Amino acid sequence: MSVSKEKKRVLFICTHNAARSQMAEGLVRALYGNRYEVFSAGTDTGIVSPFAIKVMAEIGLDISSHYSKSIQEFSNQSFDYVVTVCDHAKESCPFFPGGKKILHQSFEDPSSLTGTEEEIMAGFRRVRNAIRSWIENEFSKM
Repeated sequence: MSVSKEKKRVLFICTHNAARSQMAEGLVRALYGNRYEVFSAGTDTGIVSPFAIKVMAEIGLDISSHYSKSIQEFSNQSFDYVVTVCDHAKESCPFFPGGKKILHQSFEDPSSLTGTEEEIMAGFRRVRNAIRSWIENEFSKM
């Protein structure tokens, strides 16, 4: 059996696949990549936030090659866990046909933050840290 078949498959979903789901994907890959094959997508697509890329780089994780993907790209695939990380995604996609277990944890949308660059970065850090804390709590025991 190949290594990828042994790993549990995880799909993170948020609205634009621009920040929260991208950070979650990067964190699970870095923290638990030996146990999970991880992907992310959006109910709509956008571009990966440069702020998300910067705050992940601050903790040594490079998501600069990530790109925004639609959930349609994954419609014929199966996942052990489908995780919505915002209420909009949960409402737009309450059921994912290939998902064995659906999880939901809503995080603030850092892309909607305004202010100086440092204020926005502080908000992205706060969301990144909240996602990391939740992932460490949930994925360490799954």
